[in-house]
Amino acid sequence: MTGPDFITFGCRLNTYETEVMRRHAAEAGLEDAVVVNTCAVTKEAERQARQAIRKARRERPGARIIVTGCAAQIDPGRFAAMPEVDLVLGNEEKLRPESFGLAPPVERVAVNDIMSVRETAGHLVGGFEGRARAFVQVQQGCDHRCTFCIIPYGRGPSRSVPIGEVVAQVRTLVSSGYAEVVLTGVDVTSYGGDLPGRPTLGQMVRRLLALVPELPRLRLSSLDPVEMDADLWRLVAEEPRLMPHLHLSLQAGDDLVLKRMKRRHLRADAIAFCEKARGLRPGIAFGADLIAGFPTEDGEMFENTLRLVEECDLTWLHVFPYSERPGTPAARMPQVDPALRRDRASRLRELGERQVARFLDARVGGTAAVLMEKDRIGRTEQFAEIEIDHALEPGSLVRAAVTGVAGGRLTGRIQGAQC
Repeated sequence: MTGPDFITFGCRLNTYETEVMRRHAAEAGLEDAVVVNTCAVTKEAERQARQAIRKARRERPGARIIVTGCAAQIDPGRFAAMPEVDLVLGNEEKLRPESFGLAPPVERVAVNDIMSVRETAGHLVGGFEGRARAFVQVQQGCDHRCTFCIIPYGRGPSRSVPIGEVVAQVRTLVSSGYAEVVLTGVDVTSYGGDLPGRPTLGQMVRRLLALVPELPRLRLSSLDPVEMDADLWRLVAEEPRLMPHLHLSLQAGDDLVLKRMKRRHLRADAIAFCEKARGLRPGIAFGADLIAGFPTEDGEMFENTLRLVEECDLTWLHVFPYSERPGTPAARMPQVDPALRRDRASRLRELGERQVARFLDARVGGTAAVLMEKDRIGRTEQFAEIEIDHALEPGSLVRAAVTGVAGGRLTGRIQGAQC
């Protein structure tokens, strides 16, 4: 018998939850199984999940195939109808230890009403296979209703992990040797609204860094630019352990598109955010999520998004051609031709490649604090990939002189002792 294989699609939160399931499966003694953790952000993500399920059945004909994640939560019947699938678990059920100790035969679908869930437990994970950094879930779900997004129906209402549990998780990871932790969630900047005293994300991060002084590096996942609190801004300005790299949930650069998306910011808010952050932390780098070809988007609206990338000087772009999600308001709006969506996404990605090249060129001749990931490859504080002159243990923190750019990444040489 062989142990379970895990196939993960989608966001960092899914990556974290796969590690929770991996631990539960090991403790339950689950063998000869394939667990597919799905994503529902796009039709393509769902297609890839179904393809992976069919491939898993061909390659592991005797294995038990368990499907979970957002796509399974939103449409469990579709996956249960696949002859390859033995069990469908919802997003709450997949995090329960007892879900992985069930001996067949059991009910093929275990998916509850995610909107009824009101708490999020802090699941202690001792490590992450094959990764130099670790993710910690601090928040789950979303109370907003952006018109393009199906994820609230897969994740449920916004709920936060208490600060004490976050601190305990980070301490465990640091004691296991992790030098960098990424705080993740569905809508991270809404953290704390459901907790006693309503602590903000910035207040939680400030306490975390104070209570775990041995943590070298902390990174934040996708942020809403209009939900930054005063404590978080102070940390950006004053805390060197908070990495100078913020990933923003922007989605578009045109005000009318943003309003039709039901976003909470406008173009000027994004520009002001980046200007303020750069003023507080010179050298900070920005990533951003952007959707190309949202319903009703015309050429001028798209050009506004292209210009926003340059005006905010964004570097790391996550670009998605708009994908209709049944049941969302945007799916009922006048649609942009799919070929045009793909073309606009391609143009955005090309601009993103130029932005990365410009960013990397500007780093040459400087120095960088590097977290080694594998072989000779690591990441700088601004999340740029760098290849240094000799191999070091993954998870090592070193200082390197940046000597050039090759193959889309920085090159460097070790400058001194670990930092």
